[in-house]
Order: sequence, then structure tokens, then C-alpha cells
Amino acid sequence: MVKNWLRNKETLSFLGVWEELNNENFKVVEFDYFKNQAGRHAFTMSPQKWIRETNAIGIISKSGKYGGGTFARSDIAFEFASWISPEFNLYLIKELERLKRNETYQEKIEWHANRLLSKLNYVVHTDAIKNIYCSYFNRTAN
Repeated sequence: MVKNWLRNKETLSFLGVWEELNNENFKVVEFDYFKNQAGRHAFTMSPQKWIRETNAIGIISKSGKYGGGTFARSDIAFEFASWISPEFNLYLIKELERLKRNETYQEKIEWHANRLLSKLNYVVHTDAIKNIYCSYFNRTAN
């Protein structure tokens, strides 16, 4: 399934952009070749070939019965899971929307709290000044 995902032109475009943003040793020329070949019937790509040829760091592939497998950074794993499952993709979108709503709500609460603290700070300072002023003049008047 991973090999089929890696054959997709959009997948390679995504991986290429990810690597360019996160990997200063990414081999862009080799990536361009693969991107141009992607989608053709004879084109095949494996995780190990991708890593070896482009010096990619976003995907890790280990051989072996124990501890072997293909692993990816979370954003790449989300892209893969979204490709496999439209339900997962929709869940991810809904979760991001929920987080954004909560973030906006949290910002409103913080703004309101800062406003109340400013008002309280003003009252405390003006009362303190008034008390100092009154106590000073009460002392000097006597």
C-alpha cells in the first residue's frame, strides 16, 4: 500500500515540499526526476528507494522481522492516513476546526481577563494613591 501511495504524483509533490522545508540535504534534482516519472504505469517507488536516492529524512524504513517497518513524521503519516481513509481525512479537518474554535474562544477569555485585570489594577493604584494622599495631609494638618 505504501508503494502505491509513493507512485502518486501528488504524494511525491507533498513529500518533496516537506523535505525542502525540513531537510537541507534533500536532493532536489533527483526529486524532480521522480516527480516527472510519477503516475506513469512503469514507475515504481519504494520507501527505501525514496530515502536512498533523495536523502529524505521524513520517512524511515527498516528491514527486519523485529523492529522493521516503515515509519514517518507525524505530518507525513497524516497525509498517508488521509489518502487511505476519507473518513480519517474528514475527522482531521473537523478536529482542526474544533481546535481553531477553541483557540478563538480562549483568546476572547484572555482578552476579557486582561481587561478586568487592567481595571482592577487601576482601582488598586488610584485607591493606594488616594490613601497615601489623605494620610499625608492628615498628618501634616495635625
